[in-house]
Amino acid sequence: MGIISVDQADRLFWLGRYSERVYTTLRLYSKSFDSMIDEIADSYQSFCKMIDIPDIYGSKEVFQKAYPFDEANPDSIISNLLHAYDNAIVLREEIGSETLSYVQLAVYDMNRAKISRSPLIDMQRVIDNILAFWGIADDQIDSEQVRNMIKAGKRVERVDLYARLGAPVKELQREINRLVPRVMRSRINYHEESLTNLQKLVTQPEVDYYKIVNEVEHIV
Repeated sequence: MGIISVDQADRLFWLGRYSERVYTTLRLYSKSFDSMIDEIADSYQSFCKMIDIPDIYGSKEVFQKAYPFDEANPDSIISNLLHAYDNAIVLREEIGSETLSYVQLAVYDMNRAKISRSPLIDMQRVIDNILAFWGIADDQIDSEQVRNMIKAGKRVERVDLYARLGAPVKELQREINRLVPRVMRSRINYHEESLTNLQKLVTQPEVDYYKIVNEVEHIV
């Protein structure tokens, strides 16, 4: 393909970020779902704190429905999935119809989960479709730059989320080591100092997760 515009680059980057956000938060939500049903206390509040979103729900019952499915809530899973879909639609020519189709399938399965008696089954299909989207993108998109821009967004989002979640240091180091070369190869305008700072922060005796989040948010 020809020269990638600034708008296209931004959309590719955020397609990567939103798809990763859906994937990771949906996995976390699915793991917490059963325990929330059985518990007496409202641990959903801990979940909100863990992923750094405001508690606007008031009860676990509201949270279990609104967090995954409320399109009006900018922090909801469906809201982030629709952002990914909106970017993918605009980028159809860059990513191809087959790659786009897996984002469409993810939206379809998320809407099915909303009305399902067994929502976790359909949510697993959403996770599977996100994984398929990444796989098809890697296989079907000819432009290395396009692939790298999506992957750069994915890696940035993963490090951001892992830092907010307080992931083990070795896991965070691994993801930062994968992020740095991907961002550099993407040709996206990035702040080199933030990449350097990230690499330094994750090697400190006591890792400051807050500083890592701050640096990640300043990379692009």
